[in-house]
Amino acid sequence: MTSDVLTIDRVRIHPGSVSRDEAMKEAADLLVAAGAVTPAYYDAMQAREQTVSTYMGNELAIPHGTNDAKEEILASALSVVRYDGGVDWGGETATFVVGIAGVGDEHLGILSQIAILFSDEDDVAKLKAAASPEELFALVSAAGV
Repeated sequence: MTSDVLTIDRVRIHPGSVSRDEAMKEAADLLVAAGAVTPAYYDAMQAREQTVSTYMGNELAIPHGTNDAKEEILASALSVVRYDGGVDWGGETATFVVGIAGVGDEHLGILSQIAILFSDEDDVAKLKAAASPEELFALVSAAGV
């Protein structure tokens, strides 16, 4: 992966909880601020969630737009937000909400790296224990994401 897909300014840790929609809005807003997507990408995230949940298991949700939203994606980027209070994601609890935008098919490689990182419960425990956004960023980056 290219190292600029995730930068420290798109990594956050919140002590509480928010709604699924609020978590998706923050993920989208971070990608918009990075210049990776247009504001309309949030609507595409919502549309995707209506057809299939983006909850992936192991406390991870990866909201992303529909295939129809490709024109809303300007660059490949990630946002990583940890909600220590958890987010009710359609009946599942997501602690990590990873917003993703990928140009062309780049999102497939990015998704693969995230899936590998979150498939290991020890790695998830380390991500949950990170004391700062900087530490969380370092752990995700070290995993090749």
